[in-house]
Amino acid sequence: MQGQYNYWMVLLSFIIAVFSSYSALTLAAKINHARGRAQLGWLLAGSCVMGCGVWAMHFIGMLAYNLDIQVTYNTGITFLSLLFMILASFIAFQITLPAKVRFRHLAIGGFFMGGGIVAMHYTGMAAMQMRGTLTYDPQYWSLSAIIALTASYASLYLFLKFRNRSSASAAKWISAVIMGLAICGMHYTGMKAMIFSSNHNERGMVPNSDTDMQIKLILLVCVSAAILVILLISSLAVYFDRRIMKGMAFTDELTGLPNRYRMNQFFDAYDFRGPDDQMALMFIDLDRFKNVNDTLGHDFGDMLVRAVGDRLRKTMNRSEIYRLGGDEFLCALSGAGRAEAEQWAKVLLEEIQKPFVLDGYELYITSSIGISLSPLHGQDRHALLKAADTAMYKAKEEGKNRYRVFDESLDQGMIRRLGLENDLRRAVHNQEFFVLYQPKWDASSGKAAGMEALIRWRHPELGIISPAEFIPIAEETGLIIPMTRWIMGEACRQNQQWQEEGFEPQCVSVNLSVRVFESQNLLDMIQCALSGTGLDAKYLEVEITESILASDIQGIISQLMKIRELGIKIAMDDFGSGYSSLGSLDKLPIDTLKIDQLFVREYESGSKKAIIQAIITLGKQLNLELIAEGVETIEQSEFLNGLGCSIMQGYYYGRPMNEDQIREWLSTSTESSTVLVQVSGPQLKINNPGN
Repeated sequence: MQGQYNYWMVLLSFIIAVFSSYSALTLAAKINHARGRAQLGWLLAGSCVMGCGVWAMHFIGMLAYNLDIQVTYNTGITFLSLLFMILASFIAFQITLPAKVRFRHLAIGGFFMGGGIVAMHYTGMAAMQMRGTLTYDPQYWSLSAIIALTASYASLYLFLKFRNRSSASAAKWISAVIMGLAICGMHYTGMKAMIFSSNHNERGMVPNSDTDMQIKLILLVCVSAAILVILLISSLAVYFDRRIMKGMAFTDELTGLPNRYRMNQFFDAYDFRGPDDQMALMFIDLDRFKNVNDTLGHDFGDMLVRAVGDRLRKTMNRSEIYRLGGDEFLCALSGAGRAEAEQWAKVLLEEIQKPFVLDGYELYITSSIGISLSPLHGQDRHALLKAADTAMYKAKEEGKNRYRVFDESLDQGMIRRLGLENDLRRAVHNQEFFVLYQPKWDASSGKAAGMEALIRWRHPELGIISPAEFIPIAEETGLIIPMTRWIMGEACRQNQQWQEEGFEPQCVSVNLSVRVFESQNLLDMIQCALSGTGLDAKYLEVEITESILASDIQGIISQLMKIRELGIKIAMDDFGSGYSSLGSLDKLPIDTLKIDQLFVREYESGSKKAIIQAIITLGKQLNLELIAEGVETIEQSEFLNGLGCSIMQGYYYGRPMNEDQIREWLSTSTESSTVLVQVSGPQLKINNPGN
C-alpha cells in the first residue's frame, strides 16, 4: 500500500531541520566557551535543541504522509524515540568536547549520533498503531542508516568548525541547510523503505475523519512543544549574548571590577555642570609591581592584582572603582572635595600596604595615588584623568607610597617631560650626545687609576640637559639601550685613540642600566665596541648598580659571566645605597666595589664611619678592588686612605672633563706624583696639594 505526501508539510519539516541545525551550531560556541556547570548546562541545551529538532522534523514528515487507513501512535514509544535522539546528541557532543578532537573521537561521536537518528526514526515508526503490517525494504533501510551516519559525521564536523563562532554568518546558514538536507534525506529514505499491507475487508479499516484529526492534533501539539523548546533555548542564547556578554564586556575579568569601558560610560553620563558638580578622582598605581611579576611570576602578579581589587572594593564600597589595566585602578568620589579625597587617599595607602597572603607567601606592596578635583582641574573625563595621572607620577618621583594632589606646576613639568621624551628620540637618531670623563686616582701610588665615561645631552634649543632629568626618561622609554651602545663605542674609540697618542693605558668604565640586561644585547654591544675600535678588553669596565638585584638576578649573572670571559672588568656602583644583598654578593662576578658618596660625604658621622670601615673590610675579604666616590676634600682623602681605600673619585681629583681636558689632565698627572684638578668651564687649573 502506498500513501501520498503533503508537500507543504514536507517543506515545513525541512525548515524545522534547518532551523534546529542552525540553533545547534550557535549553541556549539556556548558549549565550547563555558566551563564547569555552565558547560554542562549548555551541553544539555544543545542536545535538547538537536534532539527535539530532528524528532520534530521526523513527526512532521510522518504527518505529511497520508495513508488510506486509520493510524494511531503509542504515546510511550513516541516519547522514547525523542529520548533516544536527545541522549544520542548528548553523547556525541560530549565525546567531541575536548579542545583537540582526535579521529577516533569523531568516529565514535558520529556513530552514536547516527545510531540515535536510526533508533529515533524506527522507534517512532514502531509507535504507529494500525490494522495491517509494516515491513521494510532491506536496501532502502540500509541506505537510510548510511545517510544517518553520514549526516551525523557532517553535523559533528560542522559543530567543531563553528564552536568558536557565536555570531551569525552566511557560512553557518549554508552549513545548517546542508545538515537539514542530510537529516531530511535520511528520514524520507527511511519512509521509502516502509512497506504497508492491510486487509480492506476488515472492519474499521476506513479512517474515521474525526478520530484522525484528533490524533494529528495531538501530534501537532507535541511537535509544537518540541519546537517551542528549540525557540526557548535559542532565545536564552540570544539573551545571554546581549545581556550577560554585555556585562562581561564592561567588567574586568581578573578582578570583577568595572573596566575602562564602564568608566567611560560613567563619565559620559555624569553631569559635571550640575548643582553638585564636585568630584574627586584618585588614580592608584602599585609601586614596583613589575618586581613581583619578575620574581614570583605573572600568576602571582594576577593574584596580587585580584587581592588589591578586593581590598579596594571593601574599603571604598560606596564609590565608583575601576580597574584600568595592569596594576592601575581609579576611584571616583562623587561630591567629594579636596579634604575628603586626601582623607580617603591616606586610608587607601594604609590598607594597601598591609600584608597580602597569597598561596602561602606574605607579600608587601605600596601604592602611589594621584588626585584630581572637578571643577578645579577640569570638567571632563580627559582633563581629570590626565591631571590625576600626572599627580600619581609625581608621587612616584617623590619616593612612592604617598599621594599627590594635582597643581599647575605639575602640568608644566609633565609638558616639559613629554617634550624631552620626543626630543630624546630625535637626539638618539641625530647623536646629540657627548661624553665627559671623570678620572679616578690612586692616592697610594700617585697615579691615574682609570676614568668613568658619563653621557651628556646638548639640546639644540634648551642647551645642556641634566642627566638626572633625561636618564630616567631614557630608561622608561627604552632609549637607554641605543644610548648605551653609542657611549660604549665612543668610550672605546677615545680610549684607543689616547693609547695611540702615547698616553699610559687607562681602564674606562661605562654605566649599565637594568634595561640593557633585559634587552639581552649586552654581549653584542661590547663585542661590537671592541671589534670596531681595536681596544683590548682589559681596558673596558662596566658599572652596575645594586638596583639590578631586584630583577632577574640569575639572568644578569649569566650575562655578566659571558662578558667577564672576554676580559671585561665589572664594578658595583653606589654600593650600600640601594638593594644590598650580602647573601648574593659573593655570587656576583664583580671585581670592584664603589663606596657610595653618601657615606663619604658624611664620613665624620660615627655610623657612616663604621659603615665605610665595614665595606672596606668586606671588600678586602672578597678580594675586591675598592673605590670611594664623591671625594671632595683632602680630609676625606686622608681618612679613606688611612682605612685602606686608596683609589678615589670626586671633585677633589677631577670634575667630569671632555676629551681635550682629559688629555691635559693625563699629561700633567705623569709629571706630578699627586695632582689636584679643578675644571671650571673651559679653564683647567692644576694644583699640587703638597705646595
